[in-house]
Amino acid sequence: MPDPAGVRDRLTARLADRSRAFEQLFTEYFDSLGGALDAPSAGRFTPECLHLLRELSLRGGKRIRVMILHEAARLVTDGPVPGLDHAALSLELLHSHGLIHDDLIDDSPTRRGGPSTYYAYRERFPDRPRTALGLTVLAGDLALALSLRVLLDADTAPPVRQAMIETQSRAAAETFLGQIADLERDVTDELPDTEVIDEVAEYKSARYSLLAPLRLGLLAAGDRPERHDRELGRYARLVGICAQMRDDYLDLFGDGEVMGKPTGTDIRDGKRSYTVAALLSSADGLTGAERTLLETALGDPACGAGTIDAIREAAEACGAAGRLRARMRDHAEQAAVVAGGWRAHWRSEAVTFFELLPHWSIERTH
Repeated sequence: MPDPAGVRDRLTARLADRSRAFEQLFTEYFDSLGGALDAPSAGRFTPECLHLLRELSLRGGKRIRVMILHEAARLVTDGPVPGLDHAALSLELLHSHGLIHDDLIDDSPTRRGGPSTYYAYRERFPDRPRTALGLTVLAGDLALALSLRVLLDADTAPPVRQAMIETQSRAAAETFLGQIADLERDVTDELPDTEVIDEVAEYKSARYSLLAPLRLGLLAAGDRPERHDRELGRYARLVGICAQMRDDYLDLFGDGEVMGKPTGTDIRDGKRSYTVAALLSSADGLTGAERTLLETALGDPACGAGTIDAIREAAEACGAAGRLRARMRDHAEQAAVVAGGWRAHWRSEAVTFFELLPHWSIERTH
């Protein structure tokens, strides 16, 4: 997409400033959290849990939900908007909940360049696996509860505050349903079709990472997002699919050093990702030997780097990688068109961010 008059550079600078401001806000939130919780005074487990939650939450991250939230409010006004700080904290706490439980479900040892919460507890309790498991579940549950609790203190009118809590509650429930569908997708013998994978991407990530911050930003700014639910939902679905396709693509074709994790994780975990589906469903794709290689590697945690390299080369040679890139571009262009239509009822300058966002989502390298 063209970059008129350096709009991208100005947006990037503003988003960087906002990210720094949020990191300070998040740090201050955790600094005050211990004294704000009515927790049992005895024992070490609660402070340890809060420490692990804090450490994971502050360990980087793109903070894209925070950016979408603020830019959604700018669709309505460029003035100060009460409630955005509390909504931003809520979004990132819900994300922390998702990271903790995802790493438990996937048995992931690392997250954002450090140990996952689950593995931190496994190291803490090497001879008590059920204790480690239980504390990990509870740490994630605490993050979810805090994500809703923080909205109770939002400096907005009571009806707006109630609507924000309902929005986050709905987003959390839909995310859990998406995670359930994700697990079902990966244990069935049949290869899921594209619509199934798209629906999992929408429920598991797009609704809480894109649609919820859009709704929260508009609510805080005094708009009524339900009036635009169809177009907001279509935009969120398209961008969410873009982002998930990019994640799946990078898992095989990305640079492990840039991403901070090895490539081929989805194949070793047996995930029916966009990349795997593209390879297995292509009639003119893999040779018989290449298909057997992929099917043997799928779900094999001991699958070596050499096998992953061979699958990557086969995917490029048969055109599956190119088809994935083309589908990402097509979805990004569709999403940008949807956003462009928002100029009919929102501030044109603020719409530009949402036109650019889908393209950013398929250009990232990690």
